[in-house]
Amino acid sequence: MPFINTKTNVPISKAQEISVKEKLGQAISLLPGKSENWLMVGFEPECPLYFRGSDKEKIAFVEVKIYGKAAKPACDKLTAAITGILAQELGVEQVYIKYEEVGIWGFNGSNF
Repeated sequence: MPFINTKTNVPISKAQEISVKEKLGQAISLLPGKSENWLMVGFEPECPLYFRGSDKEKIAFVEVKIYGKAAKPACDKLTAAITGILAQELGVEQVYIKYEEVGIWGFNGSNF
């Protein structure tokens, strides 16, 4: 189950949230074996974030957590896709993305 959580210092309207969610749902398939069917997406808009000591730039910190492993070339493609989505939909100028590979993931009372 992948999870993509986006913290950003810009507001996100409901329409933008839905559009970004849908585009992330398509983009997650850039990682082999991952699909929107198991994707969870979270948003933390208007979060106090500073880059280079300033909060003036539109920025985002995105966490991508996946069960299992992902090859670097696939992550490179997903990074480009996420960066483009946030620039197009939210006007975010700086995007940092952290990938985390999880070995054990619990769901509804049991673990994968």
